[in-house]
Amino acid sequence: MADTISSTLPAQVSHRHNRLIGIALMCAALICFSCLDATAKWVNRSVDPMVAVWARYVSAAFLTFMVINPRTKPGALRTRRLPLQLIRSFLLFASTICNFFALQYLQLVETQSIIFATPLLVALMAGPVLGERIGWQRLTAIGVGFLGVLVITRPGLGTMHPAALLSLVGAVSYAFYNIVTRMLASSDSSATTTLYSSVAGIALMTPLLPWIWTTPDSPLTWVLLMSTGLYGGLGHWFLVLAHARAPAAILAPFIYSQIIWMLALGYLLFGDWPDTWTFVGAGIVIASGLYLLYRERMKQPKPEPSA
Repeated sequence: MADTISSTLPAQVSHRHNRLIGIALMCAALICFSCLDATAKWVNRSVDPMVAVWARYVSAAFLTFMVINPRTKPGALRTRRLPLQLIRSFLLFASTICNFFALQYLQLVETQSIIFATPLLVALMAGPVLGERIGWQRLTAIGVGFLGVLVITRPGLGTMHPAALLSLVGAVSYAFYNIVTRMLASSDSSATTTLYSSVAGIALMTPLLPWIWTTPDSPLTWVLLMSTGLYGGLGHWFLVLAHARAPAAILAPFIYSQIIWMLALGYLLFGDWPDTWTFVGAGIVIASGLYLLYRERMKQPKPEPSA
């Protein structure tokens, strides 16, 4: 009996240690994503947002191809569902463009608060698209979450810039992107899906360069443009490492801590401070998202007790 307890304790300590590392990696990923948005907002003051989107894809593709390419991953470009891969890539592209244009006019916290509606949209669309059952509790949480988005945007009151609609369109695009990603998970590898996302953005943007090109006004702007891909690449890498260390149900609530980094960067870099209603709306959206996560954990089967 004593031997069993002594062998179990180190395993529990190691398990807890892995979860803590996973949470730390998750927070590091969110800091990277916050820096990406802050950098995009900064460079948008001197270059066209479409140029920033192109630079983000080029630098991200360069980093991706260093790790994932036909040499390191033979057959990585082969897909069983090409139309779905193209749709997914376009949805990510549309979400990125909407977000970059919205950042030109909105505060970091405002855009992020609207994007927090993405899990609510995914939960709503999982029923008709993936055939998942949606109970009245989830529907109520989704409805309350959308009420929070309305509090943030306040349509018809003239208090929010029309660019808030771009953030909302970006959130819808990103929600569909998540749905399609789940549909592809059963047929294509993550390496294939990642490669298609990188290549598609460059293929869509490069032909437009002669009409949208704005020469960066300083070497710093060049560096910032290229760093957008670095922040995105590092963020997704940390995200993968985090999920390898801890279950998604443990990590998911920490997504909402990104509001802290967006608030800090917005204030330090741009002197922005959201109004009271933005905080109230963000709180409603976050509370709805956390309730959905709670319901999802309740639905998961509990492990059988061991002898």
